[in-house]
Amino acid sequence: MSPLQTLDDPALLTLLKEGNAAAFDVLYSRYWDRVLNLAYRKTGDLMEAENIIQDVFVSLWTRRDCLNINGNFSNYLFVSVKYRVLKVLARQKTEQAVNIDQAGELLDDSTQEYLTFEDIRERLEVLIGNLPEKSRLIYLLKSEDKSYKEIAAELNMTEKAVDAHLLRARRKLRVELGSFLGTFLL
Repeated sequence: MSPLQTLDDPALLTLLKEGNAAAFDVLYSRYWDRVLNLAYRKTGDLMEAENIIQDVFVSLWTRRDCLNINGNFSNYLFVSVKYRVLKVLARQKTEQAVNIDQAGELLDDSTQEYLTFEDIRERLEVLIGNLPEKSRLIYLLKSEDKSYKEIAAELNMTEKAVDAHLLRARRKLRVELGSFLGTFLL
């Protein structure tokens, strides 16, 4: 038995941040079975569950130097697995929809698709109009393929400020449009 196995998670995480591979191995051995069981229950596919867990631990190792876990490590790990499972399930659902579409099992309803596209386009225009003035202006200038530097010069601000406004605008549009699509498609 390794002396590291007697250490608690916070002590092992401290060693992990320092690049201690043995501490990583102890955490891996300590939690592998439990998180694998969770992923398998959610996906129903052992191979996919193993891939998810492997991805989580690889991410943990590659981000070890900037890792900042304030709470319980097991909770962090289970939440990480949960989000990876959700991403995998969403990807599988998309793949299934593509496969169904490719098999010709869906009816071609181009008029409905056009109306759906128009609804989305109109909603996007409204959302852009509701953005704060500076964010809206930056978003519209960027949609004209202007560079951050050009936008910053035109609006007399820094490129970093342009980036911050654009990031906030895109995030707000994504959230608002996502909730619209969720209710629209149901």
